[in-house]
Amino acid sequence: MGLKADFTAELPAWRERVAKLVKENANVKVDEVTIGQVYGGMRGVKGLVTDISYVDPAEGIRFRGYTIPEVLEILPKPAEGKMPYVGGLYYLFLVGKVPNEEQAVDIENEWKARAAIPSFVFDVLKSMPRDSHPMMLFSTAILALQHGSVFAQRYQEGMTRDEYWEPMLEDSLNLTAKLPSIAAFIYSLKYKSGEFIKPKSDLDWGANFAYMMGNPSQEYKDLARLYFILHSDHESGNASAHATHLAASTLSDIYYALSAGLNSLAGPLHGLANQEALRWLLGIYQEFNGVPTKEQLHQYAWETLNGGQVIPGYGHAVLRKPDPRFTAQFKYAQEYMPDDEVFRIAQLVFEVVPKVLIEQGRAKNPAPNVDAISGTLQHHYGIKEFDFYTVMFGVGRALGVSANAVWSRALGQPLERPKSLTTAMLEEIAKKAQ
Repeated sequence: MGLKADFTAELPAWRERVAKLVKENANVKVDEVTIGQVYGGMRGVKGLVTDISYVDPAEGIRFRGYTIPEVLEILPKPAEGKMPYVGGLYYLFLVGKVPNEEQAVDIENEWKARAAIPSFVFDVLKSMPRDSHPMMLFSTAILALQHGSVFAQRYQEGMTRDEYWEPMLEDSLNLTAKLPSIAAFIYSLKYKSGEFIKPKSDLDWGANFAYMMGNPSQEYKDLARLYFILHSDHESGNASAHATHLAASTLSDIYYALSAGLNSLAGPLHGLANQEALRWLLGIYQEFNGVPTKEQLHQYAWETLNGGQVIPGYGHAVLRKPDPRFTAQFKYAQEYMPDDEVFRIAQLVFEVVPKVLIEQGRAKNPAPNVDAISGTLQHHYGIKEFDFYTVMFGVGRALGVSANAVWSRALGQPLERPKSLTTAMLEEIAKKAQ
């Protein structure tokens, strides 16, 4: 496999680099933690490391140093598509270099070769109550796949610590290969006929998801590629990424670890923002029986805020400009669905709401994030079941967290074990500080 050889070639220099950094600078302070951070969910505490992505306050998420517009431009694309192969992004995540077309297609072919799903996974999903949440089904399917974990088997047989990354990579490729099929089957099981549509050998990873979802149009194939690339990674501190890393730090395999991450993604404060943003837009559509005027929307936005609610999809903890993931999807909508009334409302919201939030004076960053638009695009192409959006989010997020897990294993990152304090201890620290 070319990917494994390329990863192997990168690894010695990275191990030497990290070992040198830790050995010579182990006692150098990186950050100071405040009582507000201890009680505030550790927000802003600098305590994790990843070289795969970083949120730049000025440019948004960077994948291996590249901005979203750069990634969409430089990664290889299928001949008939405008959006890159997702396999090219996975190569970039794992190797740290921009792949050529052969290397991107090699990942796509690896996924095709590993895409078969054991029949018992379908049996498990079919045995669940019909009203089960799709995220529970998704997490359960991934746990069921743990039966075939290469890492678990190799660990039992015995291997050196330096070898841990190799079966982790095998498992990560095996798992990510199956995710589009599993997600599409869950959609069919929950909302359609329950039929499993097999992936086609002549379609790439993203395009096959579109096909298995019942929409083989070129537009939706490109949207699927774009959606998974944009939702793939967002540093290591977000809940799903951190939960995956924490579980994997115990030497759990990627199946256990990703399931933990998806269970975090399912929480209302993490993965549900996209559907909340769409629900708000649809509420506007119903209120005005179509697209409102700017004046009507201005008043509606104030009524939302005065009612003690937030306007979903606007604001970001780090960014100080529109999220480039929002911008990429916004441009897509302008090209392919400019007359869609829900998108026209989203477009109007983009013009009106940041000004309202500035008038209110509470939002540090009133610009839109990725959630402000992503549900609108899926809604346009017939995916109107809100509960399923987080499953698609999870398919994309698996790319980043699994690549991070392989690198964590390759660099020998230890069991994560922060220290707890009692409230009395914090009170004493505060007293001494005064």
